[in-house]
Amino acid sequence: MTTPPSPVVQDNPSKHRFEFASQGERAVAIYTLAGDVITFVHTLVPEALQGQGVARQLVLAGLASARERGLRVVPQCPVFAAYMRAHPETHDLLSDEGRALLGL
Repeated sequence: MTTPPSPVVQDNPSKHRFEFASQGERAVAIYTLAGDVITFVHTLVPEALQGQGVARQLVLAGLASARERGLRVVPQCPVFAAYMRAHPETHDLLSDEGRALLGL
């Protein structure tokens, strides 16, 4: 018996969000893009997907994409802000506005 592939986070540029779909539900990390700055605005995880590390997967995918694309990050979303505050290895991604938001 084969196990189904694990859901993965995908960027949906037309809707300006990273998406994670599982169990008929969709979690999203919404962003705006202006020049070389990506602003993570809001993260929504449906109740059915909470407690499974989905928000963390969205953050990791969003930050990895920003790094790959050479974008600066503004973590307006509390989920992104908390993660980046706790992980100094992500601070190089922050824009000046992002640094100010985190008090760095």
